[in-house]
Amino acid sequence: MAKLTPEENRALAFLDDAHAPMLAAIESWAAINTGSRNLAGLAHYADVLNEAFAPLGGEIRRVPPAPVEAVDAAGRTYALVHGENLHIVMDRPANKRVLLTGHMDTVFPVEHPFQALRWLAGGVLNGPGVADMKGGIAVMLWALRCFEASPFARQLGWEIILNSDEEVSSLGSAALLAETGRRCQIGLTFEPSSLPDGTLAGARKGSGNFSAAVAGKAAHAGRNPEEGRNAIIAAADLALRLDAMKGPTLSVNVAKLDGGGPNNVVPDTAVLRWNMRPSTFEDQHRAAHAVADAISAVAAAHDVSIQLSGSFARPPKPMDAHQQKLFELVRACGLDLGLDIGWRDTGGVCDGNNLAAAGLAVVDTLGVRGGSIHSDQEYLLTASLVERARLSALILMRLAQGAWDGHGA
Repeated sequence: MAKLTPEENRALAFLDDAHAPMLAAIESWAAINTGSRNLAGLAHYADVLNEAFAPLGGEIRRVPPAPVEAVDAAGRTYALVHGENLHIVMDRPANKRVLLTGHMDTVFPVEHPFQALRWLAGGVLNGPGVADMKGGIAVMLWALRCFEASPFARQLGWEIILNSDEEVSSLGSAALLAETGRRCQIGLTFEPSSLPDGTLAGARKGSGNFSAAVAGKAAHAGRNPEEGRNAIIAAADLALRLDAMKGPTLSVNVAKLDGGGPNNVVPDTAVLRWNMRPSTFEDQHRAAHAVADAISAVAAAHDVSIQLSGSFARPPKPMDAHQQKLFELVRACGLDLGLDIGWRDTGGVCDGNNLAAAGLAVVDTLGVRGGSIHSDQEYLLTASLVERARLSALILMRLAQGAWDGHGA
């Protein structure tokens, strides 16, 4: 087991007094509502982060989101607007480049009652986004500050993406993640740890959100129902066929059915929505074909037309040899800091899925320790702030020193 070198020890001392300013930053940032649809709040937070990251010296630009369409309850498509993304580049002649990612948005809209911070106990801070992931952005920022002050900084190039739509599948920033990922070899994403003890997420399932707009034919429920084509019945048939596809390597959640009207009218419109989570790319391909077959069969059986929308926006992230080697580096860095770091597979998804699909080795839970995310019980363990910043700073230093060659075991 390697030990910290004198140079690494001196560099990490940069973080000795970082707890208070990190906590102050998180408290300030969490006071800004950045629900995924709060474009004004996201723009304000982007301004704040622009100022916070500018002293690192990278080139900062605001990147507009890609156009995205969604389907409403009546089956009509409409433009779904997302916030701008921050992209920061530190170009260096080094032959290795790291992509660090975080997200500015939270799952709590402006009208949600969960807006304030409170202390649950000593060192346990409850508040919107404190763990997911304003705490993680603080870890990223202070780790980079430490790294940039180290003697290893010029040996590693890096880029940062702070997007505005991770909590809603990163549809507006997916192209930016993919394009940037192709220029890098390693991805570090600052989602909170998988467990409060610091356990990382290992393999991740993929995820796809879909909708099927069913167009039938209206008719009077008493006079001529046989002339109608009931869109809700067709959608229900499709829902049952989708549910029957689930198994050990494919999760299916039929989530919502919109449609219908007066009791005396055969409904001519319905919209069915569902989520699918495949374990592997093979499972994803099989699911896509099974959905297409089910739609064709339902359309024929009920004499309706069905328009499918959606995609597997988060591809599966298997724990292959490419990924395993980076995780082993992270574990080694942890041991040298007195941390015993493990990982476990999860059905949850994040931008780490997208980075892995772009070819990067990715560790995507380098943010704070905490828990109960996506609920009003979300909490941050403040003792993890400097701990996790030191871990990421050391990872960057070791990468700069050539500790990872990009090849699996």
